Amino acid sequence: MGIFERFLSVWVALCIIAGVLLGNLMPGLFQTIAALEISKVNLVVAVLIWVMIYPMMVQVDFASIKDIGRRPKGLVLTLVINWLIKPFTMAALGWLFFRVIFAGLVEPETANEYIAGMILLGVAPCTAMVFVWSQLTKGDPAYTLVQVSVNDVIMIFAFAPIAAFLLGISDVTVPWETLLLSVILYVVLPLAAGVVTRARLAKKGPAALDGFLARLKPWSVVGLLATVVLLFGFQAQTILAKPLAIVLIAVPLLIQTYGIFAIAYGAAKAMKLPHNIAAPACMIGTSNFFELAVAVAISLFGLNSGAALATVVGVLVEVPVMLSLVAFANRTRHWFPNA
Repeated sequence: MGIFERFLSVWVALCIIAGVLLGNLMPGLFQTIAALEISKVNLVVAVLIWVMIYPMMVQVDFASIKDIGRRPKGLVLTLVINWLIKPFTMAALGWLFFRVIFAGLVEPETANEYIAGMILLGVAPCTAMVFVWSQLTKGDPAYTLVQVSVNDVIMIFAFAPIAAFLLGISDVTVPWETLLLSVILYVVLPLAAGVVTRARLAKKGPAALDGFLARLKPWSVVGLLATVVLLFGFQAQTILAKPLAIVLIAVPLLIQTYGIFAIAYGAAKAMKLPHNIAAPACMIGTSNFFELAVAVAISLFGLNSGAALATVVGVLVEVPVMLSLVAFANRTRHWFPNA
């Protein structure tokens, strides 16, 4: 395991601190970067997210989908959690906390944006970080690849309709053109680029693909860390001016994350899945494709919106929480049969 994976929480924490400090010391720089957009898509954020996502998409092997029928239970669990449970529980928690429990603490319009950001997190199943969580729990890499491949195919067709439906019933106006543009820009195109790249490298043999991914991996890390700095820089003044908002958003996100994991892990145990399939399946179902959620929130509502802030808080919450769940999964390996 590389130094990045072993000290992931440290690097992200340092980037969060750097982003907040830089955002307050040099607000003009971040305002200039924020102004670089076309059709509500920030160009700098788009480039960084592509740098982060593209190497992950090259790892997706659609040829592995043909092996689904051999061991379908883990895949079924992931798909049920990702598409039939998590988006709706996230929307319900957002509504409960910001329309009922925290109603007196947040302006209605701001509450709507927080709910929107939470929904975008809930509808985006994890892709980029899945391989890290799987590796940390000693998951079956081939099976994890199948799960990621199938989820990405579904995401192309399901993300926009489910997001629009849940945003609509939450009284949030949905600009369909921007939503579809975001899906094309951040899911379809990088996935297509990854497929084409993988196919060309496969003709040269496994060594060519492995070598390319090894050279590309540092850029993915740079993209992730630079995106974190940029996002927290954009929200730096809000974070320091409204620390309570961070806490309010974090509460339902924490409940959602631990709650979904409990449901998925309990179901995996009941289904008697081997641990090397159960743990990654639950991690995939629990974590979010926060890169996509952040990008879409910025496109739909703007860099300084409550929705963008909610997705950034999702980044803040997800990494330490997922690492705690990785530790729990590893300690409870004996609950599950061996592969």
